[in-house]
Amino acid sequence: MTARLADVSWPQLTARRPLVLLPVGSCEQHGPHLPLDTDSSVAEAVAGRTAARLGDEMDLVVAPVQPYGASGEHEGFPGTVSIGQTALGLLILETGRSMLRWAGRLLVVNGHGGNVAPLARAVARLRHEGRDVAWWPCVPPGSDPHAGRAETSMMLGLRPEAVRTAQAVAGPTDPIEHLMERLIADSVRRVSPSGVIGDPAGADAAEGRHLLETMADGLAGDIRAWRVNDQGRLGSPATGSGANVTGRVKSSQGVEQ
Repeated sequence: MTARLADVSWPQLTARRPLVLLPVGSCEQHGPHLPLDTDSSVAEAVAGRTAARLGDEMDLVVAPVQPYGASGEHEGFPGTVSIGQTALGLLILETGRSMLRWAGRLLVVNGHGGNVAPLARAVARLRHEGRDVAWWPCVPPGSDPHAGRAETSMMLGLRPEAVRTAQAVAGPTDPIEHLMERLIADSVRRVSPSGVIGDPAGADAAEGRHLLETMADGLAGDIRAWRVNDQGRLGSPATGSGANVTGRVKSSQGVEQ
């Protein structure tokens, strides 16, 4: 059984202990060509596709997306809204406590790398309190760090009318380990005036849909197995991707953003 939490009434949840999928994203710049809600849209799409795969196997509810995250590294660009790590961590903590008064399990489906550190801390706290909670990152294998080909392809697959293809430009394409020191010391704006880290050239809607379906397949498999590591991460860590670069930057800085 699968439902959107926003669509049901309370009697429909009586005598149920569903798994709740909570998409969490951000409102932040994604270059001159992608909408500010790119991370939220991807997280919501992956959660919805995953629920469709598992609806015949288990009781699932998809919660409304949380559209604001920890995006301090992008605040040099208009439109970015960051609530910071402390506020995001508290939001997830209290949301989890409330949801798990009626739900059986909670999985945070994260679309923004800068959310990782506070999410992991909040989930660890909830698990320490005896609640069955985990988080999972939307990281397409081999994707570039920010507003490049992978994210552009996914948004073309989801909302092509929101992609300003003519405005797409390449940002720094150096290996991410070569950019890391500058990202830590400065900000995304100083490293890339356009806000892009990577190259959106060659982005394609079919490729984007394939990336979304691949992530949904992976998440569905991880939910079936439900193995949670010491950091509250569901499944095996992704490798070979730069999509969590902002999370690593924030963790390295050790400052509130």
